[in-house]
Amino acid sequence: MLFLKFILAMLPILWLIAALSGLKMAGHKACVIAFLVSAVVAVAGWKLSITNTLTAALEGVLNALWPICLVIIAALFTYNLTLKTGAMEQIKKMLAGVSRDKRVLALIIGWGFGNFMEGMAGFGTAVAIPASMLVGIGLDPISSVLGCLVVNSTPTAFGSVGVPTVTLATVSGTEQLALSGNIALIQCLLTFISPFLMVFICGRGMKAFKGMIPLTLIASVSFVVPWYITAQLLGPELPDIIGSICSMGCMLLAIKLFPPKPDESYNIEGASGSKGSLTVGEGVKAWSSFILIFLLLTLTSTLVPPIHNAIAGFKSSVVVYAGEGGGTLTFSWINTPGVMIFLAAMIGGFIQGASAGQMLGVFGATMKQYWKTILTICSVLATAKIMSYSGMISDIAKFLVAVTGGFYPLFAPLIGALGAFVTGSGTSTNVLFGGLQSETAMTLGLSPTWLAAANVMGAGIGKMVCPQGIAIGAGAIGAVGSESKILSGVMRYFLLYVVLAGIVCYAGTLLGL
Repeated sequence: MLFLKFILAMLPILWLIAALSGLKMAGHKACVIAFLVSAVVAVAGWKLSITNTLTAALEGVLNALWPICLVIIAALFTYNLTLKTGAMEQIKKMLAGVSRDKRVLALIIGWGFGNFMEGMAGFGTAVAIPASMLVGIGLDPISSVLGCLVVNSTPTAFGSVGVPTVTLATVSGTEQLALSGNIALIQCLLTFISPFLMVFICGRGMKAFKGMIPLTLIASVSFVVPWYITAQLLGPELPDIIGSICSMGCMLLAIKLFPPKPDESYNIEGASGSKGSLTVGEGVKAWSSFILIFLLLTLTSTLVPPIHNAIAGFKSSVVVYAGEGGGTLTFSWINTPGVMIFLAAMIGGFIQGASAGQMLGVFGATMKQYWKTILTICSVLATAKIMSYSGMISDIAKFLVAVTGGFYPLFAPLIGALGAFVTGSGTSTNVLFGGLQSETAMTLGLSPTWLAAANVMGAGIGKMVCPQGIAIGAGAIGAVGSESKILSGVMRYFLLYVVLAGIVCYAGTLLGL
């Protein structure tokens, strides 16, 4: 009976895998069908009423629109506006002044800046903005989004100023600082190798490491060390932010003191070091939108309690799901990353010389270009809510626990990855499976904190292959419809990370962690 329920519950997920990787179907079409499949299975197999099914789907759609789609559109609007104003060309010149080497720029933007965006905002910005910038300066679009998807797997736990870990501590009943430390420990290996994979992907093979090992090692160590120390001593809010700032600073210093040997085959086109010189004022103007994103997100976060608390009350809460146990949706109308990014983009646009009419035109073009991405994300979240409220996700996890027994820690990250594949969110995955992981740990006589950490590690890994994340990546590089190609490309790295994560998790339990 348990096996039958597992197979039935897996139908929407199996459909998505088959549609995206086998049938090469467009993401928005595959996800709409997955939503319909989940609704039929929930009603027929789990006896979820039609009313509850519809309200569960509505909750998913609303949650997708605010804040997830809001922040994605805001991020893409920011990028498109910098294209309109010419700021991206100025940024390209600045980066070319640092290096003409695509591998170096992939590390600075995809690894350093990407981790910074995850720490500050999350919700897809760490893929959307860096991937867009990499394509803008001349890197291969598919390689850019693949690299960003892979490196974004490890900072997820401390993304959005620590929200996933704070949430996980609550639902798993673990102590927040101890959990933060365990997450940093369990993810050290994957975090360390991520920039090396960024170079490998964007440089298209092992030959890309020629002359790049020292800089890549600096990029890795200068992030991992402060990231780990911050997580151990201060908690989950600042590790990504502090680590990424240290890493970018160390990379820029290393490039200046010990520049990698030039390799013409990796140079960006139409740029040279001599043309890359800009005045400080021109540089600030070009980067103004991104600088303002950093400032506004910092000032309105919990790191600045007076401002955060003053605007935190501007919100609405509503229970949408008609059945028992419905979650409360909270809409923060001001203090949400999407609003802050939009505000920063508009102020930055005025600084860069854009008129209100031009901004409106860019916004309209952005919405027209990415409506399929919005539809994809809404369908995925609707599916996730139906599967959660019906009990389908819980039954999948219970089956995995039953068949793995004492070897469960090997598969604990996989459960987190499964949750992220469905929801596209580290936070949502922790809500779904955080309690299950800690309860299973106590049943097996293991550390609840360690297996909770494994859950969020798996959630980050799962974001590599989730339809929502892939849709964000495809939209960011202007390649809507290439989701199946992206999924095929990233799958090998997903499998590598899942295997390594399982080994690390199991080894930790043997060591009594």
